[in-house]
Amino acid sequence: MVNAASTTPDIPADAATTGVRRSAADRPGYARGTAGTGRQSPPEEVPMSEADKYVSVRYIVDDVQAAVEFYTTHLGFRENTSAGSAFADVIRGSLRLLVSGPASSGARATPADHATPGRNRIHLVVEDLDAEVERLRTAGVAFSSDLVSGPGGRQILLADPALNLIELFQPAGG
Repeated sequence: MVNAASTTPDIPADAATTGVRRSAADRPGYARGTAGTGRQSPPEEVPMSEADKYVSVRYIVDDVQAAVEFYTTHLGFRENTSAGSAFADVIRGSLRLLVSGPASSGARATPADHATPGRNRIHLVVEDLDAEVERLRTAGVAFSSDLVSGPGGRQILLADPALNLIELFQPAGG
């Protein structure tokens, strides 16, 4: 790395003027007390911020309100924030789903060749898949696949109003 204030590689800009270089212990990724062992010390625990309590997934949708209604009515999410037709986020457990309409910065930042629904999906674990399927069918929700069973469990796919896939999954033995 060559710093703008220094023409010497690997010397921070302040070192060029003060003559002070960072020691190896001050460099990112350095583990104290493990020199020569090929191991790194575990990272120090960083306090969890409010934002760290959730895993966030962004879905680009064409109708934010329809998406919020779908997730809150059918899949147990609760609305967290709303910015009208541009953006809202809904929460279920530690999942924060950001639903971004065409006017949102998230949608505007998405390259055109990636703006259509992809092959990704959120994965919601349920205790009784048959009961969930029956409940959703009774509510008029259509499914995108049949029930599929495998060694890890059973699953079925449905789509939100913007055709983003959602997988309902019941683990084997559950």
